[in-house]
Amino acid sequence: MVELTGLAARDRYGRLLALLSASTGDVAAAEDALGDAFEQAVRTWPDRGTPDNGDGWLLTVARNRLRDRWRSAEFRRVIPLDPERDAPVHVDDLDVDAIPDRRLELMLVCAHPAIDPAVHTPLMLNTVLGFTAEQIGRAYSTPGATMATRLVRAKKRIKAAGIAFRLPDRGDLPGRMTAVLEAVYGAYAIDATGEALHLAELLAALAPEDPEVHGLAALMQLVAARAGARLDAGGRFVPLAEQDPQRWDRGLIGRAHEHLRAAHARGRLGRFQLEAAVQAVHCVRPTDWPALLGLHEVLDSVAPSLGGSVAHAVVVAEVEGAQAGLARLDALPGESFQPAQAARAHLLERLGRVGEAGTAYRRAIDLTAAGEERDYLEKRLAGLGR
Repeated sequence: MVELTGLAARDRYGRLLALLSASTGDVAAAEDALGDAFEQAVRTWPDRGTPDNGDGWLLTVARNRLRDRWRSAEFRRVIPLDPERDAPVHVDDLDVDAIPDRRLELMLVCAHPAIDPAVHTPLMLNTVLGFTAEQIGRAYSTPGATMATRLVRAKKRIKAAGIAFRLPDRGDLPGRMTAVLEAVYGAYAIDATGEALHLAELLAALAPEDPEVHGLAALMQLVAARAGARLDAGGRFVPLAEQDPQRWDRGLIGRAHEHLRAAHARGRLGRFQLEAAVQAVHCVRPTDWPALLGLHEVLDSVAPSLGGSVAHAVVVAEVEGAQAGLARLDALPGESFQPAQAARAHLLERLGRVGEAGTAYRRAIDLTAAGEERDYLEKRLAGLGR
């Protein structure tokens, strides 16, 4: 695969690959053909100039590469010749902008139930955004060769299972869209922030009537908007409650609120919308703790999770007192869950239970991977009882 840089190049790659794959059902063959087209462009465009219809040029070269393959003796032994499919393609006949965008179908294929769920996110990053197996492997702390094998296996599965590049029936679409959203969120979770935000905006453009798509975009934008304030000038971790709102990205926050309004207009509530609403309240100073408590109660009923329950306990502590929050934490299975131990240490400290707080801080430190956050917790531990 040609190394791609820039979102414009990734958009171009994903759209063209979706078009080629939809016509063949063979992602790997479409990738090879498109890779050849990009490589030819790299060789010839600097001397001859960029064509007026660059995307049409790339699609023409790629489709003609596929045509050559279809007309090969090996291929014709097993696949009958199709005159319409196998006819030569000319750039003058193509208007890529007039062809429907098939990237949503490609994303749905990547998240198909027949594909190993663990590969949904890597496959989407690879096909829709053009990231190489080596790049994706680094994000997953996995050798590039191992990731390449998984991606090849998934693409073979798409072809062997005959997974159609089309929108599923109305009854199947919600489940498939949920898998797509989880895959995009997975990209964000592995710290591919820019790519995840781009995928979310792309999804919102391709499926504007889905409120959870807007909810996911809003959630990630609100969290990303505060990323620049997580560390102070000295590189030290700053908890959310102590961050300087002037350092938040107001453009991202404004865009997130647009997505939230679009989701609300659809009248169907879901997990990502609720999580985004929670983050939106956290972006208000002073924090409206009773409003947060109400949102967490609904979220716990709609999409319960250990992380959500820990956050709920922290909010209860703000509204009803540290003892009430601690009681909720103690009822959770959070012995090896870092956020639970960090929250427990903080509440025990507030209650003056210094010895127990120290034990909880040490557990939280042992479970913390990020150096800045570990330094912050060690500082809190050192200051106990002062």
